[in-house]
Amino acid sequence: MARSQLHQQVDTLPEMVETMIDGLITAVRHTLTPALSQKISRVFSTGCGDSYFAPLNAELAFEQLAGLPCEPLTALQFARYAVGFLPETGRGSNLVLAVSVSGGVSRTVEAMALAKQAGATAVALTGNPTGPLGQAAEFVVETAVPPLPAELQGLIVPGTRSYVASQLALYLCAIQLGENRGHLSKAAANKLRRELAHTADRMAQTIALSDKATRQAAEAWHDADQFVFCGSGPNYGTALFSAAKVLEASGDTAVAQDTEEWAHLQYFGRQVATPTVFIGAGGWDEGRALELVTAAKAIGRRVAAIAPQGSALANHPELDFAWETPALSQAEGPPTRECFSPLLTCLPGTLFAATRAQLLGEPYFRGFGGGRSVEGGGGISRIRSSEQITEVRR
Repeated sequence: MARSQLHQQVDTLPEMVETMIDGLITAVRHTLTPALSQKISRVFSTGCGDSYFAPLNAELAFEQLAGLPCEPLTALQFARYAVGFLPETGRGSNLVLAVSVSGGVSRTVEAMALAKQAGATAVALTGNPTGPLGQAAEFVVETAVPPLPAELQGLIVPGTRSYVASQLALYLCAIQLGENRGHLSKAAANKLRRELAHTADRMAQTIALSDKATRQAAEAWHDADQFVFCGSGPNYGTALFSAAKVLEASGDTAVAQDTEEWAHLQYFGRQVATPTVFIGAGGWDEGRALELVTAAKAIGRRVAAIAPQGSALANHPELDFAWETPALSQAEGPPTRECFSPLLTCLPGTLFAATRAQLLGEPYFRGFGGGRSVEGGGGISRIRSSEQITEVRR
């Protein structure tokens, strides 16, 4: 079967990372100067949809690599409930990173404008620096993705490229802050940047490793009508992203859950055979994920995992399927850190969504039927035309 439009977009990601990495390093270094970085005592990150999942996945990177507490929030939660209660640690000491590749999402623009009004350092990560988000920000890191191949241009496909670009930019922000603040040496920071560049090769390997298991799972789970993706730490956002791609591509009910919370909630679901995917990076969450694979199988779930080759999770004997990412350590390069793992773990779930939609013959985004519309960035949902509040609420 020929690769679908979504498959083909995923195939472009490794080259996109190679193309973008140097420009993003320069853009981040230009924006997050030493003087600005020294003022920062806390990081808040925000966005909507995929542009929230990327900040959620980057929380660990900011805490490990920048040595700063980081709080990712949805744009609605930040703008309407949190911004009025930022820590009073001095003007500019709270760094707010607002992510929107389009630069036109109303809630994220609102969050950025209110962050600046509240005295935070307001930085937009966007592919459209002259758009509303860029205009609301104090500083901008441009994250515009390079053009797709001609045969893929103009197609409306569930997004992957902008998500990966935002993820890369956030990791580079964490590294730059760490270097500028003395949490990382210059040599350590440059090593981390090289590791990020190397993930392009690891992404290509992940795609190749995932294809067979993706086809097998999509065929075996053809009868399913709901899916659960579980992750924690830097891969809770991956679980949300994977569920989002299934919703966008095939329209199936897909739920994301924190790995531990699955045992408190989805464990009691009435549909016995619900496909359940545990996502990990061979890191701090692995022991709990291993226990829950056993629990899920015991109550009749069909279970898969996204995990590194050679890890205990990828080799759990009770799995129905394993989507493998390249091994944690390889002779040809440094290991993929747990905090960078979402660049790899986001791929199998997206490929599964692409394959399921293709097998079912479902149009992406339900063909924007039933009252849905792409006009105005979401039609009647008014994603880009929603009314914005203009005063910080306390």
